[in-house]
Amino acid sequence: MKELWRRIARAGVSAIGVWILAGATIAVAEECRNRGQLDTLYCDDDNDLVADVPSDPKKLRDPSTLVFAYTPVEDPAVYQNVFKPFTDFLAQCTGKRVVYYPVQSNSAEIEAMRSGRLHVAGFSTGPTGFAVNLAGAVPFAAKGSEKGPHGYHLISLVKASSPYQKLADLKGKRVAHTAPSSNSGHLAPLALFPKESLIPDKDYKIIFSGKHDQSVMGVNSGDYDAGAVASDVFHRMAERGQVKESDFRVIYRSQKFPTSSFAYAHDLDPKLVDRMLGCFYDYRFPPEMQKAFDGADRFFPINYKTTWAVVRDVAKGSGGSFDKASYEKETAREAAEAAKKK
Repeated sequence: MKELWRRIARAGVSAIGVWILAGATIAVAEECRNRGQLDTLYCDDDNDLVADVPSDPKKLRDPSTLVFAYTPVEDPAVYQNVFKPFTDFLAQCTGKRVVYYPVQSNSAEIEAMRSGRLHVAGFSTGPTGFAVNLAGAVPFAAKGSEKGPHGYHLISLVKASSPYQKLADLKGKRVAHTAPSSNSGHLAPLALFPKESLIPDKDYKIIFSGKHDQSVMGVNSGDYDAGAVASDVFHRMAERGQVKESDFRVIYRSQKFPTSSFAYAHDLDPKLVDRMLGCFYDYRFPPEMQKAFDGADRFFPINYKTTWAVVRDVAKGSGGSFDKASYEKETAREAAEAAKKK
């Protein structure tokens, strides 16, 4: 049964890439019939868009401690507490120590898996593509229910008291995007806003807030005239009482996107992966986790190749791709924005 779970998780899942680990020497790549967008050290011979398991047994890892992280779309400390019942369960289920790693940015999370310091993690929608291509991440689940995985929309928020009624009204205004690798916070606006007569970085100068919650709070305080954010983050903030939904107006709502993926490092020992996936799929969220994640009660098996197709299409439509050059360019841009704020 566990082998079946593993096959379900990998079937069609994203296999694009992983680049050379920091400080690693360039090795002779194994014979590879298909690589797709993967780094030259990795293969995708089964065409499922994720990195294949290393054929050399010596390259497989079976760590005594599993390091787990969740996407930093909001305050990492909040989710360390939210996930504690699950990380405790995962430790008991796998027989291994489990440590929660509170990453501060998408790039830090991707780098942690790329360098081998992170074994399993939840990546937000846009960074999932970079994690797959550049960090060897293999997505296998998303938060959901018996009906399937949950999703979210890109929404454009303005203050309810503002005069803005449609995207075109934001020309020349202060519009916040979250981070360069974010789907709803950056890539989707680049691809979708022009159809609504608003061209990012032409009709307005993009301001990176760093995170979805910071965009919401910035609109609330008047620092930004509008913000492009994920609908689920906005609703969670309202549920926690951080903001009042009635203080905002949604002037744009996109199609539905898949929410954060959960992925493991491609070079983990297959036996460990089988056991770990069984733990994820068997787990049912306690009430606190269900409340934190909009009623989701489980980790639902996903297929990166098909589930993330719409996200890859948006990236392509924005003129970008989930490759190393794009990642380095946007990470540098993100760092420059952060330095400017300091």
